[in-house]
Amino acid sequence: MKKYLYILLLIFFIGKSYSQLIPVLGGQRAGTSSLQFLKIGVGGRGTGMGETFVAVANDISALYWNPAGLMQFKGVGVHFSHAEWLVDLKHEFFGGIWRFGANNVVGISINALHTADMEKTTEFQPLGTGQYFKYGDLGIGVTFARRLTEQFSFGVTLRYVEETLAELKMRGVMFDLGTYYWTGLSNTRFAVTISNFGPQVSPKGSVELAGNRTLNSFQKFPPPTMFRVGVAYDPIDNKTNKLTTSIQLNHPNDNSENINIGAEYSYKDFLFLRGGYKFNVDVENFTAGVGVKVPFKNTNTSFDYSIANFKQLGYTHRISLNFLLDRK
Repeated sequence: MKKYLYILLLIFFIGKSYSQLIPVLGGQRAGTSSLQFLKIGVGGRGTGMGETFVAVANDISALYWNPAGLMQFKGVGVHFSHAEWLVDLKHEFFGGIWRFGANNVVGISINALHTADMEKTTEFQPLGTGQYFKYGDLGIGVTFARRLTEQFSFGVTLRYVEETLAELKMRGVMFDLGTYYWTGLSNTRFAVTISNFGPQVSPKGSVELAGNRTLNSFQKFPPPTMFRVGVAYDPIDNKTNKLTTSIQLNHPNDNSENINIGAEYSYKDFLFLRGGYKFNVDVENFTAGVGVKVPFKNTNTSFDYSIANFKQLGYTHRISLNFLLDRK
């Protein structure tokens, strides 16, 4: 146990000095991708652990984090997540899974970011024109996961995405790919994922500008592709107490690489306390969360809440519900 604590302390100090020891080589890529809503984490559990969830991913929110994680638990069910995002944005996620055979899972997910109606303004009417518009993002995904061996699983998600800003629409198709591997070293798990991989997209439509001008040609941008590598380990695991720890390296195509660490403590598989920290991320640092699991006959219902600190931008809040029916 002492040895493991020393390892955690070493990881902490390495993370704290990461941005000083390693140049921020990817910072110049900031703001170069589209469809940013796809980067918003889902579920009070994964986000409460600092979004270090690709190597944990053992609930239905794995539809977002790592589709291969759908093979790490039994049963069928649904997941709902709501986030009070920055600047009055609302973020929603729904997912459902169904198993066929002992080694296959299919799932569907819906990911949305939206605002209330906003009044249009122009150079000549900065206080408003009396006309209103909406901003909204939508992603619909279909997932398939399969266990190939007792230790190795993979999953893939095909996703249609759409972004609407007043008269403009942007559409695209992309996919996620995830792997999950039990290393055989105690209960250590290793996972690799690539998310939001697909072709460049651009808005379609036209915008009326001042002077009776029309703009209908727009630049193309890639989606926010993310490559993640994660490791999870449970140093404590008995009937009363369980501690899950996780570390994750993230490589986005539109920013610098960063490292996240997270942990979840479980008391009698009923009460859960979570925390996490993000290193080398300019606008974010710590996260925290709590959860409860309510078993009833052959069902499990989990309620989770998390908070994330975006420094100068304030806090974001998430709540989620995970309903799982254990199929014998």
